[in-house]
Amino acid sequence: MPPDTLRHPVLASPTLKRRLIHVMNITNPAPTPRRPGPHAPGPLLARLALLGLLSPAAGYAVELANAVVVRPPHPHRAVDRAVTMLVDEVGKRARLRWTVTTEWPRDGRPAIAVGEVSDRRALTGPWAALEADGGRPPSAEGFHIRVTNGSETPGVLLAGHDPRGVLFGVGHLLRHLEIRPGSVTLPDDFTVTTAPRQRLRGHQLGFRPKTHSYDAWDVAQWEQYYRDLIVFGANAIELMPPRTDDAADSPHFPLPPMEMMGRMSQLADDYDLDVWIWYPAMDRDYADPATVERALHEWREVFEQLPRVDAVFVPGGDPGHTPPRTLMSLLARQSASLREAHPGAELWVSPQGFDRQWLDEFLDLLRHDGPDWLAGVVFGPQVRMSLPELRAAIPSRYPIRHYPDITHTRQCQYPVPDWDVAFAITEGRECINPRPVDQAAIFRLLQPHTVGFLTYSEGCNDDVNKAVWSALGWDPEQPVIDILREYSRHFIGPDFEEGFAQGLLALERNWRGPVAANPGIETTLRQFQQMERQAGPAVRANWRFQQALFRAHYDAFIQRRLARETALEQEATDALQQADRNGALFALRQAEATLDRALTEPVAPDLRARIRELAESLFQSIRMQLSVPRHAAIAVDRGASLDTLDYPLNNRRWLLEQFPRIRALPTEAARLEAIRTLVDWTNPGPGGFYDDPGNPARQPHLVRQLPFPEDPASYRSAKTGFEEGDVVDDPADQPEGALRLSWMDHAETLWDQPLRFHYTDLDSAARYRVRVVYGGDSPRRRVRLAAGDNFEIHPLQARENPYHPQEYAIPAAAIRDGELTLTWTLEPGLGRNGRGCQVAEVWLIKE
Repeated sequence: MPPDTLRHPVLASPTLKRRLIHVMNITNPAPTPRRPGPHAPGPLLARLALLGLLSPAAGYAVELANAVVVRPPHPHRAVDRAVTMLVDEVGKRARLRWTVTTEWPRDGRPAIAVGEVSDRRALTGPWAALEADGGRPPSAEGFHIRVTNGSETPGVLLAGHDPRGVLFGVGHLLRHLEIRPGSVTLPDDFTVTTAPRQRLRGHQLGFRPKTHSYDAWDVAQWEQYYRDLIVFGANAIELMPPRTDDAADSPHFPLPPMEMMGRMSQLADDYDLDVWIWYPAMDRDYADPATVERALHEWREVFEQLPRVDAVFVPGGDPGHTPPRTLMSLLARQSASLREAHPGAELWVSPQGFDRQWLDEFLDLLRHDGPDWLAGVVFGPQVRMSLPELRAAIPSRYPIRHYPDITHTRQCQYPVPDWDVAFAITEGRECINPRPVDQAAIFRLLQPHTVGFLTYSEGCNDDVNKAVWSALGWDPEQPVIDILREYSRHFIGPDFEEGFAQGLLALERNWRGPVAANPGIETTLRQFQQMERQAGPAVRANWRFQQALFRAHYDAFIQRRLARETALEQEATDALQQADRNGALFALRQAEATLDRALTEPVAPDLRARIRELAESLFQSIRMQLSVPRHAAIAVDRGASLDTLDYPLNNRRWLLEQFPRIRALPTEAARLEAIRTLVDWTNPGPGGFYDDPGNPARQPHLVRQLPFPEDPASYRSAKTGFEEGDVVDDPADQPEGALRLSWMDHAETLWDQPLRFHYTDLDSAARYRVRVVYGGDSPRRRVRLAAGDNFEIHPLQARENPYHPQEYAIPAAAIRDGELTLTWTLEPGLGRNGRGCQVAEVWLIKE
């Protein structure tokens, strides 16, 4: 490959080089089609060379607007689709249509030769001499691309190792072409020979109501999204059967689920993508022979209606509730049925949701029975052991596929680390969530233990994350910023390549640390607003651009609301602190009126209106359902973040619930005492300590263990969890009454991992008490508290409802040399999501 011609360090980035080349080609227009060959340096290039910013042999961009696409006469169907994809995607962006032919152009127009290496004689044509130059793709799905400038027919050679290599070569080319209306360019020194590092790179695409966009897509939209995934190297998709743990119908379905499943399978086959099925075993009792027969019939009917199935993945849980031995017996028969319909199709299983006993039974079955019908094991959410531990525990004959959750932000496999509660209770669990840096950290830590991945996705909210996983599955060393630049160039346009890529990183940084103290949130909004002003109609109508705009506006709106509502609560607290002077009832009226100003004097109405406009635009452009009443989203916690836009960001709801109780107290002294309790809520008294464990700014005694990049699933570390109490799976778990903000977040550990607090510099001669509020989304799970060397403070007990502080004495012997460790543990051996050891507030009070 020729040395990089942009030698100056300021101009070293590929993006700046592209922009400079674009400018140079305006100043130094390309030769006419009949005069191919090196371009003569123009005035701008000469001046740059004199300044030392360019070497004398500076590269140019080859103009391909009038190119001809040459393909073999009888290509594989995937090669044919790849050529069509190339022509279509360039045409949409450049507003032109390339001619596709099997004959070489004779008029000097550039050629883009596309085909398999086995077609090299037909492919190379006038470039036959290039065969001796090497560039043969190294392995399956690989490809070679190079620009040819030194012949009568200039252009681009794209040779794939196999049909998929051609497909991914076209995707790679599309990511690197600079396309504007009437212009398609590529640097004239462009050359690449590459193949994927991971053999499986895919994404789950569930056509079901629970997804907040997929259920409204028609076949044409699915084909476009397949192409978008292919561009970044995805080679597999995962479908869902008509019956899952979801509603049977959606008001958005353009086709019945089984018909759409068949069409999606056929589309994947047309592009030679692997087709997986996520198929949960949800019936009540598979020990019942009649249930097994019904399941075999139901699954077989699905298999037989699909043009292509390469593998079926059956989760052990989430959903599912069948003991491993019974489940494996069922799957042995389902595997045989699957292969009758699709010879060579594989069956994989995961130990998701298994408790300790079931997981041990599952591992024992693999080690001692070693079923031949089982192709591999899937590592997904709700697996009790980490991915490296699982790899070490199962026989090496069984490969592991990763099933990473890239779509959720909280109460999930890989939550946003230390997320601020203000974002957690408004943006919610399935919001627009570009997390490129986090996703790369997860990938690089865990993927070496696997053969690849199909991600867990519930819609297009995680589109950036899909691109990051696909690109890293191809090349794990590719810098994240380069992936984002390619994403921005291809999907938004070359004029926004750097700005949009940096904007995506900025959106992720918006979620780092306390919202109130993050000045970057407002800067990110201004940057996206500037891009919006510069954008033309096509970019403003682009759903990916709209998603980023929505997030930037939403983040900034929440920050402004938080500042306003925090100030109002402080003003109300100041009024309550004057109760001794002004009287309890007057202080309560004054505080109530102050808190109500959050409703009567709303902040940033312009931002709120713009957010609602963008939500409507996203529903029109990509059918994203950001509201239950407006867009018929299936539930508020399924991506309907428009419906939580105004969720209170202070303790207004809780305080307004306390005020009537205080007014009803029989004496002024009792009312004043109750008000003092509110005002001094977080005051542990002299020599005491207070922690809000779910708030990273107020958890000085929480033992955190490992940082997110080293333990993203928190197998060995404490993490922040959330539960605002408005959305629960079981009405019996609904908290009674409003929650304090400090009860909506909590510190938690998973399964058998203890949650610890550590105190130093205590008074060894003093007695202490611990006051604790238990929170979280798993109130029925029981927690034990111990101090020091296992002095039991209280035995296993469930969370009390309504939430309230509970106090316990600390044995003097638990404090040694002024140090104290408090340890919470969940009842051992549990399965499912592992949550339950959840602590919302802790006071250590000196008596």
